[in-house]
Amino acid sequence: MTKSLVEKPLLESIIEQKLKPFVKKIDTEAYYARDYLLELGKEGFFRSEGKTETEYLLKEMKLVEETAKVCMTTAFCLWCHLAGLTYIRNTNNSTIKNRLLPLFENGELLAATGLSNPMKYYAGLEKLHLCAEETDGGYILSGVLPAVSNLEESHWFGTIASVSESKRVMFLVPCNAKGLKLKEKAGFLGVNGSATYACQFDQVFIPSEYVLAENADEFVKLIRPKFILYQIPLGIGIMKASTDSIHKVKSRQNGCNQFLPTQASDIEETIHQIEEKLEQLLKKESFHWKEIAKIRLETAYSTLEATQASMLHNGSAGYLQGCDPSRRLREAYFFANLTPTIKHLEKVLSN
Repeated sequence: MTKSLVEKPLLESIIEQKLKPFVKKIDTEAYYARDYLLELGKEGFFRSEGKTETEYLLKEMKLVEETAKVCMTTAFCLWCHLAGLTYIRNTNNSTIKNRLLPLFENGELLAATGLSNPMKYYAGLEKLHLCAEETDGGYILSGVLPAVSNLEESHWFGTIASVSESKRVMFLVPCNAKGLKLKEKAGFLGVNGSATYACQFDQVFIPSEYVLAENADEFVKLIRPKFILYQIPLGIGIMKASTDSIHKVKSRQNGCNQFLPTQASDIEETIHQIEEKLEQLLKKESFHWKEIAKIRLETAYSTLEATQASMLHNGSAGYLQGCDPSRRLREAYFFANLTPTIKHLEKVLSN
């Protein structure tokens, strides 16, 4: 993550204007920072044309990290969009690639990922919640996805439904599709500003032109490494913000924080090691997705440790409602439970 193509001054300006003023509102009032995401697209941060896959992956991972330093809720929404972009960039469906991909990359449309349940299905944790019936010109979808984030009526998301015991298909679904009902979900410990909804499919027709993959089982193998890879900078961003927080309170109470077991330098060394592992992995011509999963698991545990250390260094000031250290602690617990969750990762890596 040390090398990136992010136009930092421009990004900093967008963060200052479109994100920082709304962080408390995002955290306490479930405000959805849609305008920030759209502005990133309009300024070209999602454009992949003319770049290698490694180049745009590095650029977009840095984008997630810089956003997470300020607000992980919004960085999570950004990850949702990038996950959706991953599906669209890798499909063989020329209609989706030619007609829709430019709109998602230039800030006209936002994407999301409805793959929490399917990813758990492929790990042997859950059954698929959606079923699909083939019909003239497409498929009819039924079932319920308990939680899909980064949604609004004009947004789109990818998901997978079972057609038969041997066939699963992946779709790109518009939120305004007839028969699709969205019910907002809130009341979480944190990350309420993530525009999360339960999605009920009542005989929703999805035309063939919106099919991402007729063989979802094989398509998942292609997209899963990037799905997980884009999550790692969520944790790195929080960890770096936590070290900044620790440095700021270093001299309080006659410097007694020096006696705490975890110091900013310890967290910074962990971050360096994670970034080194990522850099080495991305230099390889090919790698197994479980190599990414190992780094993702290490990042999740390290993020929990970093935010807890920040709480201890900040003392009673970190215990105030709405303060940054306690917000990051709640964000870290969300990150630990973001699919693939810590227990999900522990299971797949134990095999």
